[in-house]
Amino acid sequence: MTLVATFVSAHGQALLDDGLLARLRAAAPTGARTERLDGEIAADLFAEADDGRKLEATLRDALGDIPVDIIVQPAATRRKRLFLADMDSTIIGQECIDELAAYVGLKEKVSDITERAMRGELEFEPALRERVGLLKGIALGVVDEIIAKSITLTPGGSALVRTMRANGGYTALVSGGFTVFTSPISRTIGFDEHRSNILLSEGNLLSGVVAEPILGKQAKLDALVELRARFALPDEATLAVGDGANDLAMLGEAGLGVAYRAKPAVAAAADARLDHADLTALLYAQGYRGDEIVRN
Repeated sequence: MTLVATFVSAHGQALLDDGLLARLRAAAPTGARTERLDGEIAADLFAEADDGRKLEATLRDALGDIPVDIIVQPAATRRKRLFLADMDSTIIGQECIDELAAYVGLKEKVSDITERAMRGELEFEPALRERVGLLKGIALGVVDEIIAKSITLTPGGSALVRTMRANGGYTALVSGGFTVFTSPISRTIGFDEHRSNILLSEGNLLSGVVAEPILGKQAKLDALVELRARFALPDEATLAVGDGANDLAMLGEAGLGVAYRAKPAVAAAADARLDHADLTALLYAQGYRGDEIVRN
C-alpha cells in the first residue's frame, strides 16, 4: 500500500530544507520519494508500507526535536469532501465559556471545570450545566464585546474552510459551545453551517440554563454520520479536527481524525496530531499545494 507522510513546519517557519528531506527519505522504506508542496514549509513523502503508525514513529525519530508535524495516511484517499471542526481551542484560541465567566470574576473556577472536562475527567453534559449555572445574570450584549476583544482565530482556519469549499467540500463547525459564538465565528471563517448549544435568557440576561438536549460527544458523532449520509460519502472522504475528550468519538469516526494542540489522551487516540503547524496543515495533508490555497 502506498502511504503518504505529509510534513508541515511549525507556524511561521520554513524548516524542510533539502538536508532534512534527505534524512527523512533515508529513514523511510527503500524507494521512498519526496515532493514539495509549499517550498520549505510543507512536503510529502511517499512510501510502500503496511503500517502507518510504524512509519510515523520511524519518521518522528528521524525528525528529532525539529518542530515539524507529520500526518501519515493512505495516498489514494487523502482528498476529503466533508470537514467537521470543534470551535473552542481549535478554530479559535479560547474557551468561550471561560471568557464569559471572566465577566463575573469566575474565570478561574470555570476554567478549572472546563479543563477537567476536556481531559475527560468529568462528563461533558453535567460539567456544562454547572458552568452555565454560574453565568446567570450576565448581559447577552457582552458576547459581541468578548468576540471583538478576546477571541482570536486560529491561523489557517479560514484558508482551510474556504479552500475545501472552493473544491466542492462541505464544512461544519460543530461545537459544545454556544450559538451566540458559533454563529458569528462560522460566518467570519466561512463554514457552510454551525451546530452548538443554546444559552437560554430572561430578557437580555442569561438565565443560567442551557437548552436541552446538550450538544456533546454523541451529538458531534451524530453530525458527522448524518452529513456523511446526506452527501453519500465513503468514510475515508471525511475529516474532523478537535482538541478535547468530547471530540474523540467524532475523530474516531472520521476518515482522518486530527487532534489539534490536544490533551495527551486525545492526541494518542487520534489518527494524527498537530502540535506545531497551523490549520493549513490539513490542506497540505490532502495534497493541496501552496498556490492552491484560498487565503482571502
